Amino acid sequence: MKSHQREIKSFFYSQYFSDGLRMSIGILAPALLMMELGHFDEGLTMSLGALCICTIDSPGPLIHKRNGMLIGNAILLVVSLITGYARLNVVTLGIEITTLAFLFSMLIVYGNRAASVGTSGLLIMIFMMDKRVPPPEVPLFCLTILAGGVWYMLFAIIFFGIRPYRAAQQTLGESVADVANFLRIKADFYDTRTDVDENYRKLVLSQIQVSNHQDAVREILFKSRVMVRESTPASRVLVITFNDLVDMFEQIMATHYDYSSIREKFEKTGVLADVSWFLHLMADDLDNIGYAILANRRPEKLHNFDLPLERLKLKIDNVGIDDKETSNLVLKKILINLRDLGKTITNIYQYYHSKASDGLVQNLNDVEYSKFVGHQDFAPHIFWDNLTLNSGAFKHALRVSLVCLVGFIAAKNFSLGGHSYWVLLTIIVILKPGFSLSKQRNYQRLIGTIVGGAIGIVILYFIPDKTAQFCILVGLMIGTYSFLRLNYVVSVIFMTPYVLILFKFLGLGHLNIAQERIVDTLIGSGIAFIASYLIFPTWEFQVVQESLQQVLNSNVNYLRKVSDSLSGKEVTITEYKLARKDVYVSSANLSAVFERMTSEPKRKQRNIKDLHKFVVLNHVLASYTANIATAIIRNKPQGVHPDMLRSVKKSIAVLKEAINRMSGKIEEPKKLDDAIRLSSIPSPETLPLPLTADENLMKEQLGFIHKVSIDLAKITDSVLR
Repeated sequence: MKSHQREIKSFFYSQYFSDGLRMSIGILAPALLMMELGHFDEGLTMSLGALCICTIDSPGPLIHKRNGMLIGNAILLVVSLITGYARLNVVTLGIEITTLAFLFSMLIVYGNRAASVGTSGLLIMIFMMDKRVPPPEVPLFCLTILAGGVWYMLFAIIFFGIRPYRAAQQTLGESVADVANFLRIKADFYDTRTDVDENYRKLVLSQIQVSNHQDAVREILFKSRVMVRESTPASRVLVITFNDLVDMFEQIMATHYDYSSIREKFEKTGVLADVSWFLHLMADDLDNIGYAILANRRPEKLHNFDLPLERLKLKIDNVGIDDKETSNLVLKKILINLRDLGKTITNIYQYYHSKASDGLVQNLNDVEYSKFVGHQDFAPHIFWDNLTLNSGAFKHALRVSLVCLVGFIAAKNFSLGGHSYWVLLTIIVILKPGFSLSKQRNYQRLIGTIVGGAIGIVILYFIPDKTAQFCILVGLMIGTYSFLRLNYVVSVIFMTPYVLILFKFLGLGHLNIAQERIVDTLIGSGIAFIASYLIFPTWEFQVVQESLQQVLNSNVNYLRKVSDSLSGKEVTITEYKLARKDVYVSSANLSAVFERMTSEPKRKQRNIKDLHKFVVLNHVLASYTANIATAIIRNKPQGVHPDMLRSVKKSIAVLKEAINRMSGKIEEPKKLDDAIRLSSIPSPETLPLPLTADENLMKEQLGFIHKVSIDLAKITDSVLR
């Protein structure tokens, strides 16, 4: 019961609810204020402008929001003016819809923020289609829309400025919860009742979530001067907590074992069950930290890890005593990892209860944070370079423009009432660059509209009181925008009754409006679904090669950092972290491709089993490489056995050969062997002393990395066959 209460509270503390509240106030305020002043129609027009601009108000640094909304307002004015006059002639309007749908959809080449600016432009065009504004009044009407857009922009900036750290806190708190969930899935590998393959599937999905949230935190923290440059306690704690969280995630990723093997060896000892229980215990503490950050409180530690760790140590020691033939070395390694994780969690708690973060100010200033975030290039040539059928963005934009034209014609001929723009609205919301995303959004839109329509009719029939209806309207509106990024089908379920109640307030009948909205949604979704199959469809197997190359390249770069360190070159922690981040981001992107492919038609799922094997092997490779990198950073080995260096260089050569085969550049094996042989491997005269136990372990791990690299190279050929 407590966990459910905490989940509910976490939602109300979250960025999702905060965004929903801000958007609802920003949209409602102009209409309510102008109604009090006796100018309700002008207020509704201003709210229309605010509604369009709020689509740009997505999470991110304030400067990006401000610039996006400034450009959005300029587009708002221009497009509303053009549509206000183009609508007077059906042919002119059709040409405008086709042209602007293409241009605004092409903005996706400049990233998500630019794509949301394009969506804003499409929204105002669609909403203006059926506005019967006399030509002399169009300029004033468009300026009123602009006033609403400017109001929302100023409101959002002020809202952010009042609590500049709040968005970072919320995103960080959600990221902590994601890592806790990832840790729980890892814990299930030690539970003998869990299917290993199915758990890998869950792990992949969780990794996508963790990666996306960590990127969002980086955007807010590292692209905001307020967070990084200011030496305030709040900013220090947020940045240090995130640094430790990312390192912890690496450590969790690095703790990979042959789970089938250790289950077979140690299931009867009961140690694995204790390990699983302890990992869930730490996940509870992580959830506690995430909740406290969301609630803007100091987290209080739930558990003392020392006693459980001591009991686990005694149990592991007994394994070695009771069974002389079974080595407990792997269990000791697991124990060390558990201690390190517990120490990191304890450190995070201390940041909120002492001045422990003060001593790390210098470290914060030394880190080059700008390297950890992407920088979007807005050069015009990017737009022109994508005007080819080889570009997914171009095919998407062409598809949207053609389908919008078909939707416009269908709306004019088959729509039930005066809100034919609902057909086009459904199309632009559903159509996504990939088939699987369009299919998912189509399903969500249909279910949400039908269920929401039924709820709306029930509300209007059984709750006739206008004050109660208005309160429900506000609640539904907040729910709509709160779930917009979190759960789209729930968002649409809230949205449909909110629209029906709104139209009732405007004096329109609720039953015929509900019928009209459902029919128009069915028309729009049907057109979009057919188009996603027939008009320049984009299937995941067509883009999987690019994702595979990015993964292999990032792994090669990561292994090169290891090789450089083993060769005696100085590699900074920042370089290691950047290489690690690239591996995790590219791995998450590939995992997302795999998940999208599973929802496509069977005949379009090329080599899906081999791709799943690649995803799992890549996870194993990343885990072992992170393990080696961590050991090198901690121990800083001075002398390295040449076999160790040779092993990592062979791994790099194998992965590079796979990349070259994908690119059509096939190198002879002889050349690869020569590259390894002629590399900077220490001569026999400079051999170090006999290997220690830790060095022997590192040598074994590097050998395993080489084997996994060979398997990855082989499976790459199978995936692309």
